[in-house]
Formats: sequence, structure tokens, C-alpha cells
Amino acid sequence: MASPVYVVGVGMTKFIKPRGQVDYPEMGFEAGVKALSDAGINYDEVDQGVACYAYGDSTCGQRVFYQFGMTGIPIYNVNNNCSTGSTGLFMARQFCSSGLSNVSLVIGFEKMFPGSLQTFFKDRTNPLDKTYKSMLSNRGIDPKAPGAAQLFGNAGREYMEKFGATREDFAEIARVNHEHSQRNPYSQFKDVYTLEQILNSPSIHEPLTKLQCCPTSDGAAAAVLVSQKYLDLHPELKDRAILIAGQSLTTDSPALYNSSAIELVGADMTRRAAKEALSQAGVAARDIKLVELHDCFSANEMVTIDALGLCEPGKAHEMVRKGDITYGGRCVINPSGGLISKGHPLGATGLAQCCELVWQLRGWAGERNVEGVEAALQQNLGLGGAAVVTVYKRADGGSSRKVQGVACKIAGRGYNPAVEARGLSKGEIEIAMSRKASSKYMLEGEKKESRL
Repeated sequence: MASPVYVVGVGMTKFIKPRGQVDYPEMGFEAGVKALSDAGINYDEVDQGVACYAYGDSTCGQRVFYQFGMTGIPIYNVNNNCSTGSTGLFMARQFCSSGLSNVSLVIGFEKMFPGSLQTFFKDRTNPLDKTYKSMLSNRGIDPKAPGAAQLFGNAGREYMEKFGATREDFAEIARVNHEHSQRNPYSQFKDVYTLEQILNSPSIHEPLTKLQCCPTSDGAAAAVLVSQKYLDLHPELKDRAILIAGQSLTTDSPALYNSSAIELVGADMTRRAAKEALSQAGVAARDIKLVELHDCFSANEMVTIDALGLCEPGKAHEMVRKGDITYGGRCVINPSGGLISKGHPLGATGLAQCCELVWQLRGWAGERNVEGVEAALQQNLGLGGAAVVTVYKRADGGSSRKVQGVACKIAGRGYNPAVEARGLSKGEIEIAMSRKASSKYMLEGEKKESRL
């Protein structure tokens, strides 16, 4: 039987517009230092490293990790489209549960280009070629609209046709996510909009308008995972440890090409991953009160609510109309603001979701904290494809409740990182940096104090 695995440290940068202001080594360094210092673990104890990014040359991971120390550990570079970060989290959990690792560090980072996602390699087969061929056959292709927006917009259209959802339902999803983001200090956008403003923003691909689409972003996030053995040897970590109670990574089935626009964006992957992860955790979807899911477009949040089993099949829009996706409703979805408003640096997204749920279950999230949560659910999707669903619980088996002052005492940082985004302190850097294999050469000319 696999041994339990815990998240004991998390950290992230602010997500910002991709303007080339900060390079990936600096972003990755900040997130990694914050996660290590949050855990109170020195890099010398890390025995496996996982770097997550979609845009970058080979071994970008080593370039980031070598800044902490050149200890000779295995470092893996992961690219699984938009699910890259949670794929790295899945790998690290396997390492720790199997006995291969006691302490794994996962860092996701991305330095992106402005505008919609583009294909960079024109001289070889696009891995989504069959997906676009299927879309062309069933819904056609608009040469003026971004490809991803068409895929997810078409899924929204199908949900409208089959189940009676309206344009207003999709816009309400975006309105809620934008409203949530004002309480997240790491969010790329914090503007709040009315339903009418969202509906009247520029049309991208019906039913999607601009304010229902996630932006491209620069940013990084990280997590430290430990084995049960390590946690037992370090009982001082138990009050901040969050159990990964269930987790599943799935890829596509033949249902991908069954002429359904909903299945073409990975709903079947999510459905299967959710069933497995919830089963591992011993939790029913109806009992989930807190979710971070992959709302790259409002339409994907709609079909994902359905695929996760948070509602009866075909009833996601009714959940939206009842207010059951925000505070005061049955379930709070994307208290961070989600991809739509928080931002979407591909390699960092899954780990930023992890950060939010860890802070929530610890009770650190301040104004946005969801009380009384026993199990939190995360879903991260990449077309092409992969879906990762993770269920988190408190290590003590209790439920989330707001706490004051605890976060400020860890690492001597004097502030709560869940509610305040700051750059690195010298104290955090000293906790994290290797004491036996640090390379001055790797740090020459590097900016240790974050300017994000």
C-alpha cells in the first residue's frame, strides 16, 4: 500500500502580465525559497526536484534549482501543456509514497509571450492536429478567433444546446471569479465587473467574451512534499502539513473524438480522474465545499463543474444561478480568482492551485478563507491531453478554520503569505539555501531580492 504524502511548504510569486520584466530563474528562485522556508526545510534535505514549464529550452529546471545548491540530486523537467504544474505534483507524490523520496521540491514557472497561445514549431506535427481536425468537421473553424477559445467556446455552445445554459450563466462564472480575485494579493487582475460589463466586453468566440478568458501570465509557484516517514521524524511540521488524500492523472480515451465539443476539451479525462481521486480520499463529490479548477475560459468551468460531479449531469448552470459557486452557496469555486483573473502561467498554474488550497486548509487565507472544509478539490487540465485531480485534507483530520498569527511566526517572516505578497527576505533565503553545495558562480549577478 502506498504511504501517505504531505504538502508541508508552499510559495508563489505574484502573477504578472508577460512583458519580459522578470526572467524565469528569478521567478523560480523566489517561489522555491518561499516554499522551502515555509516548510522550514533546507535544500540539502531535498532528494528529488521537479521543474514544470511549457515554454523554454531543455534543462531550464536545472538552471532554477542550481541556484539553491548543486547537490547532485535528480531533477526532472516536465511539460504536459496546461496541466504541467500538477503533473509535477503527481510525480513528486509518487516519489514520496513509493519510498524513492523523503523530500521532493516541485517548482512551476513560466515566462510567456503576450497574446493568445501560439505554436512555435512549424516544421513538425502539432500534437493537437487531430483535435482541430475534429473541430473542423463538427463545428468549423473561424480563422479570426484563437484556437483554444474556439475549442472551449464550442463546448459552451454544446452545453447551451443540450442543457439550456445561457450566455448570462457563463458570464456569471467570470463575474464571480473576478470578484474573488480582489482578495488575492497574487492575482494578476483585481478588477470587479458587473454581469453587463462582462457580457458587453469584446466577443472572442460565442458565448465567450474577453472578460471570460484567462490572460497569459508570467509567474512561478512551488510546493515541498514529504513522506510519512519524514513527517514522523519532524513532528514540528504536523501543524502545517496537508495530506494529499487522493490524486489521479488521466489521459484521453476514444471518447475524445465522439463528435462532442465537450468531450473534445477533456471532460472525460476529468470525469475519470475525479472518480479515482475522490475514491482514494473516501470523499463524495457532493460533500466538497472548496474547489480550485481549471477555468481557462468560463465555458470550461461550466463543463468541469459537471465532470467533477459537483452537480447532477447537465445541471452546472443551475448551480451557477443559485449562487452555489461562491461564498454563502453550497461550494466555493476558485476563491483565488481562478485562471480568469489570477492569471495562467502554464507551468505554475497547478502549483498555484495547490498553494491556495493549502493556505485555505491551514486557515491562513484571511478574508477569502472558506470555513469548515474537511476536503478540498483541485482540477488542472491540459489539452493534448492530461487531467490531474487532487483531494487535500488536513493532517489532523479536522476542518478548516481561520487562525491568526501562526503564519507570521514561520521562518521569522513576520507576515502571512496567504494574504500579503512580498519579495524574499534574507532570513527566508538563509533557511532555504544549501549549506554544503551552494555555488557562488551560480549566484553571480543574480537578483536575490524579488522585484515582482
